[in-house]
Amino acid sequence: MFTDGRVKTIPRRTARRAQVLEPLTRTLFNPGRGYTEREVNEAPAGIHDDSPALRRYLVEAGLLTRTHDGSEYRRTSITQ
Repeated sequence: MFTDGRVKTIPRRTARRAQVLEPLTRTLFNPGRGYTEREVNEAPAGIHDDSPALRRYLVEAGLLTRTHDGSEYRRTSITQ
């Protein structure tokens, strides 16, 4: 999963994926702050090569939510 501080692969299993995604979310995103899609894509740029995929996994896992109008993402209370 991690090599030299980078996420090389994102696990398929939900529980293992959570072990990777939850600490990343706590590290990369501050609670209560809104992030643009660009910021969400740029945040993990040095950690994982496919930022859009990582963003989708974070949303699917419920770690980030997207506003109804799609203008921003926020870290959920699950990871606070």
